[in-house]
Amino acid sequence: MTATRSTRQRDVIAQVLGRAPGPLAVTEIFELAQGDLPGLGIATVYRTLKLLTGQGQIHPVTLDGETLYEASGKGHHHHFSCNHCGRVFTLHTCPVTLPSGTVYPGGFVVEAHEVTLYGQCPDCAGSQPG
Repeated sequence: MTATRSTRQRDVIAQVLGRAPGPLAVTEIFELAQGDLPGLGIATVYRTLKLLTGQGQIHPVTLDGETLYEASGKGHHHHFSCNHCGRVFTLHTCPVTLPSGTVYPGGFVVEAHEVTLYGQCPDCAGSQPG
């Protein structure tokens, strides 16, 4: 019975991350997963995130010193963080044209890059008085 329960927990957490519009904090994953698994504990969420990360199904994203998690396999992408509501979204376009191998002034050789844009998401921007 324990193996089935663990598999269900892994499946629900993986589904939560697969549906998310961007990377999620552990507390967000916990709250969303509890909708399907009301008895789920926070320690189980941490263990499952470690397991899914080790299996390559998800990966951590560090944003402003906080570790968030998102499903793997989304290809090259960046993030938008809403200053108003705090949600983080995945952007599927790259605002930077800086391919790997580019030599940046000073002799820095680019291997990869990460970009996070900050501002207001469409929901928050739309709720501002005009």
